[in-house]
Amino acid sequence: MNIFHAIVLGLIQGLTEFIPISSTAHLTLYAYFTGLINPQKPEEWTTFMAVIQMGTLVSVLWYFRQDIYAIITTFMTENIGSSRKKFSEQNHSARLGWYIIVGTVPIVTIGLLAKDIIRGSLTKDPIVIASALIILALILFVVEKKSTFSKSIHSIDLKDSIFVGLIQCLALIPGSSRSGTTITAGLLRGFTRESAARFSFLLSIPAIAGSGIFELKDVIGNFTSENALLLLVSTIVSGISGYWAIAFLLKFLKTHSMILFIVYRIILGLFIVACVN
Repeated sequence: MNIFHAIVLGLIQGLTEFIPISSTAHLTLYAYFTGLINPQKPEEWTTFMAVIQMGTLVSVLWYFRQDIYAIITTFMTENIGSSRKKFSEQNHSARLGWYIIVGTVPIVTIGLLAKDIIRGSLTKDPIVIASALIILALILFVVEKKSTFSKSIHSIDLKDSIFVGLIQCLALIPGSSRSGTTITAGLLRGFTRESAARFSFLLSIPAIAGSGIFELKDVIGNFTSENALLLLVSTIVSGISGYWAIAFLLKFLKTHSMILFIVYRIILGLFIVACVN
């Protein structure tokens, strides 16, 4: 890998992490066609992807800094000490903190149990990626037609967070997309597109942080000045482009459907199949 690849990969990570077209799919496909993945050590690529996600973690933390501050401070105030309140009496921000925690449990559990599969060669298979791209696109198309788009993020409840959290586990399949699965789940629960995306982004914070920290141990053990620089460049670029992607998608979904991303996913999936056959 060289500096050019590092910049391109950072752009891909940032632009596709939050837009529902799968960052893992695009990163892996770029690496597949440029020969960056070592077939003997596919876990190294998994580690690289997890670490540069830290850039997009910074972007989502910065974009939602006011929301996150309100969630943390209110959650602490209403759950600890003399000001502790019953769950039913807590305000929206405090309850949202609980919903994010509950929604994160499934993907953490499945991620740890299936870590060897996730780090293996199966998740780098172009056909697996293409299949996930197309299948989720078709599901998202049906959901777009069936959703009521009637609920805002202020209407979220425990059932919603559990459902979205369970569906988020599908994001462990490359090509499915973390934002794609969670936004689809939100739409299935009747949320507006923007509210589904907003909760999706907030729910992504623990998952992105957890996977990045979990993989950091492997990077630290194999640090050289060269790969440290390349990782740093990719991470910075992904953070900048990720912030733009969040702003773009939230604005886009106020007035547009998901059809653009559905069509793109299907075209990309078919293109991959045609290229590898």
